[in-house]
Amino acid sequence: MKDLVLIPGWGFDARVWQPLARLLEKDFRIHSAGDDLPANAVICGWSLGALTALQWALNQPEKIARLVLIGATPRFVQAPDWPHGQPPGLLEEFAAAVTASPRAALRRFAALLNQGDNDSRRLTRELSALLDTQATPATLAAGLNILRDTDLRQDVSRIRQPVLLLHGAHDTLMPLAAAEWLVEHLPDARLEVLPMAAHAPFLAQPERCADLLARFAHE
Repeated sequence: MKDLVLIPGWGFDARVWQPLARLLEKDFRIHSAGDDLPANAVICGWSLGALTALQWALNQPEKIARLVLIGATPRFVQAPDWPHGQPPGLLEEFAAAVTASPRAALRRFAALLNQGDNDSRRLTRELSALLDTQATPATLAAGLNILRDTDLRQDVSRIRQPVLLLHGAHDTLMPLAAAEWLVEHLPDARLEVLPMAAHAPFLAQPERCADLLARFAHE
């Protein structure tokens, strides 16, 4: 049985994976991101967690067999040579909101994730219930700083593991063009676009995502 490590996105903890994990637990030993990284693991990261997964692959390549990146980007913030990101002001707004009221900032973020999804109301309710309400302002601010400062565009060509990118066709937070860029620049990658989904396709279409992940992991 393979080891599968699940890394959540900003503002969420391991509970966000529950719908997907229930579908995968018969085929994998499932680990949370805080666990020691097992050897020859399949790493699955979502959003900020996908950036973390890419960093792990660069820093601990000998431990990682395959990567699954959901809603991924090599760089979150726009730049003159990177139109596929968010304006810096968005992170500044969230940083101020986290300082004023972390819980309100997280609820706003949960709604933002689902813009464009066919089932946005249900998903927003689900994600709002799965927010990491124990996260401190310092922890949330640290995550925002990673999103602000990380740029892996010059590094991803060094990642040799096979990579599966799962991306919602209507993802407005991490535009599909970012995943298309990754599939062109990672040495061994494929992209599966999930129609009608936004930034959380593993919640919008858990059965489809579980099937794609399991098939890829066992190749």
